[in-house]
Parts: sequence; C-alpha cells; structure tokens
Amino acid sequence: MNSEVKSFDGQLKSAGETQPLFYEAKRIWDRRPDEQPYALLSDCESKKQNRYGVKIDLLDLSNGAAPQNRSMYINENPAVGDNPNRNKQHGFHFTADNCIGCHACEAACSEKNGNPAHISFRSVGYVEGGTYPDYKRMNISMACNHCDDPVCLKGCPTRAYTKHAEYGAVLQDPDTCFGCGYCTWVCPYNAPQLDPIQGQVSKCNMCVDRLEVGMKPACVSACLGNALNFGVIENVPENREQILTQIPGFPDPSITQPNIRFQQIKSMPNEVTRTDSMPVKYHKGEDGQFKPVVDQKKGKATHWNFKRLSSRENPLVIFTLASQAAIGAFVALFLAPWLGLSSIAAFESSAAFIPMLITLFVLQSWGLFLSTMHLGKPMRFYRGFNNLRYSPVSREGLGIAAFMAGLGGFTFFKLVNLWLEWPLVDVLAQLAGGFAVIAAMGGLWYMHKSYRIKARPFWNHWQVITTFFGTCFSLGALVLAAFLVPVALLNDGDIAGLVRVLGAMAFIGLAAEGFGLYRHARYLNTNNGEGGASHYVQCTTFGKTYALRNGLLAAGALLALVLALAPVNAIAAVSGLALLGLMTLCALVIGRALFYVLVIPTTMPGAFFWKNKGFEEHARDIGLANMPQVGVVPHLH
Repeated sequence: MNSEVKSFDGQLKSAGETQPLFYEAKRIWDRRPDEQPYALLSDCESKKQNRYGVKIDLLDLSNGAAPQNRSMYINENPAVGDNPNRNKQHGFHFTADNCIGCHACEAACSEKNGNPAHISFRSVGYVEGGTYPDYKRMNISMACNHCDDPVCLKGCPTRAYTKHAEYGAVLQDPDTCFGCGYCTWVCPYNAPQLDPIQGQVSKCNMCVDRLEVGMKPACVSACLGNALNFGVIENVPENREQILTQIPGFPDPSITQPNIRFQQIKSMPNEVTRTDSMPVKYHKGEDGQFKPVVDQKKGKATHWNFKRLSSRENPLVIFTLASQAAIGAFVALFLAPWLGLSSIAAFESSAAFIPMLITLFVLQSWGLFLSTMHLGKPMRFYRGFNNLRYSPVSREGLGIAAFMAGLGGFTFFKLVNLWLEWPLVDVLAQLAGGFAVIAAMGGLWYMHKSYRIKARPFWNHWQVITTFFGTCFSLGALVLAAFLVPVALLNDGDIAGLVRVLGAMAFIGLAAEGFGLYRHARYLNTNNGEGGASHYVQCTTFGKTYALRNGLLAAGALLALVLALAPVNAIAAVSGLALLGLMTLCALVIGRALFYVLVIPTTMPGAFFWKNKGFEEHARDIGLANMPQVGVVPHLH
C-alpha cells in the first residue's frame, strides 16, 4: 500500500508511486446498497488545527508534495475514494456513558480482519468504583488511536509503520515486521499486537478500505450502544456535547497525542479500580482528572518467586549482560596502556591474550545470537537497521555490530602481528580497537535509550544508564580476572597490583549500580503511577528476592573495596575474587531478570478474562490455555 508517509519531523513525504504490475478487478470493499446511515461517513466542516496545534488537513503538512487524490492501492485496486475529507486527520469518538460492554466492536473487528482468538485489534476493559447501592462501572473500548506523534512508528527498527496523508491512518506492514515487539513496549494503548504463533506484529488499520467507499470502521458500525463514532478529529459527533482527551484509565495523551476523543457525562467515584490483576487504580485529582495510583491488591507480604523471574525476555537478560561484560573487559584491556594500568597492560605479551580476545568475541556473539533468535522472524534480522535515523533499537544494533567488527579486526591484526611484527599491522590493530571502543560506547548509550520509554515508567529513569555502564565495570572486571589472575600466578606477576585494579573496577561498577538503584527506589516511592506499582510488586511479590539482590550488591561492593585498598596475599586475593565473582554474578542476573518482569506499562484496563495477565498466568498453570478459543497461547517467541 503506497501513499504519503509522515516523517518524524512532521513533514509528509512520498512513499513511492509505483503502480501495481497488474490490475485484477477487485473491489476495495463491498458496500451494501441499503447501508444504514449510522455506518456512513458524514461530510462536515472541520477545524484548521487540533488541540495540540497540529494541522488537521494533512496535505498542508506535505508542503504541496502530496497529490490530493493518491491511490492507496487497496487490494491492488487503483480506485480513489471521493470523501471530501479524505486527506484530513480522522479519529474515533468514544462515549463512555453508552458502552454496555457487549464486545460487539471486538467481534466485528476480529471478524473483518480474520484475527485468531488470541489477537484482537480492539478490546474492551473496565474500571469500577463505589459500593452498593452506589456501585458504578465504566467500560472502555480501545484500539489504535492513529496518533499525531506515533511512537510505534518512531521506535520500529524495521520501518514497518507508515502514517498516511489519507485519513491520518497509522498503518503497519506485518510482512516487513521481524517480531521484536518494541512497538508493543512503547505504545500506551495495547494497539500493536505481537502474535507469538506467527512471530510478527499487526494492528488496527482504521478500516481504510471501508473509509474509501464512505463507510465508518467495522467496530463503529457494529456498536450496539452507539458508544463508538468516527470522523474528522475535533468534530463533535451528532447528539454529543463533549470531545474530551481523557477519561479514567486512559494514559497521558501527551505521550503520543492520540486521535481519539471522549464523552463522559455520568460521574464516577473519586477512586476507581481496574478489574484485571494490575496493581493500579485511578484517583480523581483537584483538576478533575483521574491519575494512576498504586492499588495494593495482594497486601504487603513478601515472597521469593524465583520461578517467576523467568520470562520471555530471558534472551535479552543474557544479551545485555553478555554485551556489557564483553565491552567492559575489552575497553579496560585496550585502554590499560593509555591509563597507566601496567598490571593489565602487561597481559598483552601473554600467550592467553589472543584466546581472551576470541572469548570476548564469542561471548558477544552468543548474546547477539540469543537476541536474534528472540525475534519472531529471526531470518529477517537484517531489517533491524532500516530505521537508523530514528529508532534507538536500530542504533543499538548497529553499535553492537560495529563493536564486534572492531573487536574482530583488533583480534585479527594482533594475531597477524605474532608472525609478521610489522609496524603497520600494529597501527591497524590500534585503529580497529579504537573503533571498537567508540562503537561500544554508542551501542551502550542506545541500549540504554531503548528502555527510556514513557509508556513504561519503571524503565524511564536515569538509573538504566548507571546499571548498564556499571555492569560493564563489574562484569568486565570479573572476565578480566578469569584470564589475568591465572596468568599472573603462573608467571609470578604483580598479583597485588592486579587485584587492586580489578577490585577498584568492580567497586566502581557495583557502587554506580547501587547508587542508581537507591535513587530509583526513592523516586518510585514518591511515584504513585505505574512506576510506583512496579516498585510495590518489587517489594512484595519479589520482596525477598529484591532484598537478596540488594544485599549481594552491597556485600560485593564492600568486598571489592577491601580488595582495592587492603593488601592481601595471593591465596586471599584469589579467594576474594572468586567470592566477589559469585556474589556479583548472582546479583546482576537477579537484578536484570527483575528489570524485565517488574515493568508495568501505562496500558488500557483489561477485562476479567480478556487482556488480563493474571488470568493468562492462571490459564497456563491449569492447562486452560491449551484450548485455542480461550485466547491464551504459550510464549513461543
């Protein structure tokens, strides 16, 4: 489907005007001759700008580069719709007072798009509050909001997303997607759906095929309670009086500037809760807006829950730790002569130097391989570089790949230098090593930027960078110790000096990580939103595991400081480093696993069963997930 593409600086640009190779007479959409008026788009005057200051007429954003009647080639049909508002931003209008929670919109959407039971582009969730007899429940129907600032489009490393000048639709191409799921992380509305069976993402397409023949989306036409409507954004639908940007349970609209408006006349209690298992509720502030706060659904009892530390993100746990360990060890090894670290620099003349470089390369390759196999479509991994201009994931991947290339080049030239000993070869080795260091720093920076996501407040804190760079120091020191200490013992090297340097490295890394975690915990204690809810789960569901991780970090930092400052003999040094390695590795693995399992996104409320993580876990535990109609599937990717 070729049309106008919205670039990230707000300009509309051509996505290509290639004509189809052949034209088969297919209809865009079969419109019935007796279609009811409520299913048809209306022609009306529209405003010039929306409330965010963005022009509603999308042709104005293209600076004249976009033809007004460009075909979308739906079903390879070059026909163009005759809607006079075709190039204006459209959006949904949801009247919460009218929604009866019948899920007809979900069914119509899934039937129209042929979705399996575990995928739904539109879903209905609930919030409720009050007590009998003044109990109230509000239903919320939500799909993609085709935002003015679509974070899915910016973050996608494969450029599978396009914002079209036609209707302002944000469309996603599953055939381009390689199933990383990053768009599902950054979207606050559960819009992109990662199918673990197919290994790729798909989402609401605004029913542009229906729009082209003057009909509203399928979900709107199927709504029994007249809760859903659709049209040019900022226009008040017939028989409506409000076009609000928020209702209880809806994430902060400033994240993406979504194109959805609401009406909610009926009042709700000052505090409403979600019916799913997420420990979040919503409290009405003085400004009348409902803000998320922590809902202590499971009390304050602490647990271990070691089994629940395992998640589908386990490959990313290994990838990030392996990458940071390899980077930390290599950077220290390469810069040691420049920093005056003679105890490390002397290792270059050892026979174990090349084997260590190869080990670092293998360690990084192993982590990168696991992260690639974590993709839904691993064989499409090369598409991860498609969005280098904007996606932090693409830039992270490029940085790590460039680091591996530099490390490989450095190892190769050092190996060649063993036989030739030409000055030029050593110069090339230094250039490759310097390139690897620069690439590694860039890769680590964008690895951290990939997790600074507004829709995931637990991650959106500077603690991520202190953790990632701190791990480079601590794990890098342990990897160096595994090679350097045995060599120093065999060659009667400077054990004391080596242990001091490695102890200092480990202390810097553990202290930086511990400081970041301490400030992160203080921040979360004052944060009543989803970040605070993550911290609540951290201190209760995983409370004992969390305390163990903190204790190991503190003990490891203290031991590292002792090794760095106190004079120790060879036996004490080796024993201390072994103990430090065990404590540090356990602490970092537990901490990195918690990093992934604790995050609570700013997603829309789920129902009692559908879009409810608690029910999904229960269904998998008791075998109910084996029934396809339940809509719960194993994490296959």
